[in-house]
Order: sequence, then C-alpha cells, then structure tokens
Amino acid sequence: MIHVSTNPALHLVFDAAAWLSAAALGRFLYGWRLAPTVTATAATVGRGWFIGLGVGAALGGYLSGSLVSLAGPAPTLSHSIAGVIAGAIVGVEIYKALHGIKGSTGAAFAGPLALGIAVGRWGCLFAGLPDGTFGRPTTAPWGVELGDGVSRHPVQVYESLAMAAFVAVYLAGIARRAPWAMRRGFYVFCAWYGAQRFVWEFFKPYPSLLWGLDLFQFIALGLLAYGWLQFAADRGAERASDGRGPQERAVPVPRPDHEPVRDLPGAGSGQGDP
Repeated sequence: MIHVSTNPALHLVFDAAAWLSAAALGRFLYGWRLAPTVTATAATVGRGWFIGLGVGAALGGYLSGSLVSLAGPAPTLSHSIAGVIAGAIVGVEIYKALHGIKGSTGAAFAGPLALGIAVGRWGCLFAGLPDGTFGRPTTAPWGVELGDGVSRHPVQVYESLAMAAFVAVYLAGIARRAPWAMRRGFYVFCAWYGAQRFVWEFFKPYPSLLWGLDLFQFIALGLLAYGWLQFAADRGAERASDGRGPQERAVPVPRPDHEPVRDLPGAGSGQGDP
C-alpha cells in the first residue's frame, strides 16, 4: 500500500497544468502537421459550431457528473470529463447535421484532449477522497491510501497511463502522416477513451445503473461505438472519393517490360491506411 498525501487545492494546480499542456501540444501539432487540416475545418464550420461544442460540453459534463454524485451519501453537484466529451460530440454533430457538414471536424482536439486527461487525472488523485474519484478497496501492492487507512485502486493513475499511451501512439502516427491519425485521430481518441474508461469503471464504487454497469460505462460504450462507426464510415468515404476499388487497381497492359500501368485516367494512386 502506498500512502499519498492529499490536498483538494492540488486539483486546481493540475487542472491548470492540464490546460497549459493541452494548449502547448495543440499549438505544436498545428505548426508541425495539422495546419492544413485545421485551416480547412475553420473554413467549413461557422460560429455555431463552437456554440454547439460549448453548450453540449457544459450540459453533458454537469448532467452526467451530478446524476452520479447526487445519488451518493453526500449529494453534491459535479462534472465529468466523459460527459463533457459526449456532450460536446452531440452538440457538434447536431450542428453538422443541420448545416450539411460531413467528415471529422475534431482532428485538432485528439492529442490535446488525451494529454490534458493524462495530466489532469493526477489532480484527481492528489485531491484525495473529497474529489469522489477514488477506486474500490484492493489488496494489490500498488494500492493507494488517501488518508482513511484503506488501500484503493489508483484508478486515476490507470486512466492517466492509458491516455499517455494514446498520446505516444498518436504522435507516432502524426509523424508518419498516417491517415488514421491525420484524418481520423479524433475518432480513434473517442474509441480508445471509451474502451479504457469502460474497463476502469469496474474498479470504482459508483452505483449500478443497469445490468451491473454504471452511468459512465454507458457513456463510455457510446463513445467507443461512435469512434468505431465514424472511423469506418470516414475510411469508406475516403476510399470512394479516391476511386479505389477492386476494378480500379493496377491494370496489366502489354509492354516490353510487362510492368503494370498505374497512371491510367481514373485510376487511384493513393495509399490506404497502414
């Protein structure tokens, strides 16, 4: 068991660090790889996109967090990052549907969001029991004691490490200009966040909502499904727009060297996802 000195004020310190690190990474990615993507998105969406994002994030964050915390032994209002992400997606997707906007508009947020969560979760840990994000009791040697003499799963650390792993893989994909990162990074982020959050919820003492799952697990499953389905749909659209298909692959044409001709009119020349 590992004793952790806690102070609720530390949450604000790590919140600030999370925002600053996310902003710094976002600025770096823009200058490094994402400037064309962000510029194209900005030219497509209007101010309403940001309103939908903000309103959805606020409503989703506070509704989901408060529905759980108000049902606890010490009812209080709260917010949840899972609800923030889900609410923002709903708000943006409604706006996109109303304005006929297709494709991902969140490419710039994947890396910064993941890094912000990875940093911010340490604030939840050091804030201690009053934060309400502690894990279930455990006998594991890496259990943390937050001031009440009980060894608990460090669920905040689990999530932080999971999101840090995403950042590492995502940056590697950006470095290679991999389509999954450059074009569909936000969808991959949603799927990964949803999957890891669903797992860690089993180590938390939140009340069950249905079928032994808590509210955040249903939100996590929704994020996982959204990311997976949108990734598949966008990949299919990309292939269709590139004109790739079984009938449009390299066409063998008799030539002295018997090499396939790949530059016939209408033939696609792009590369698929790695």
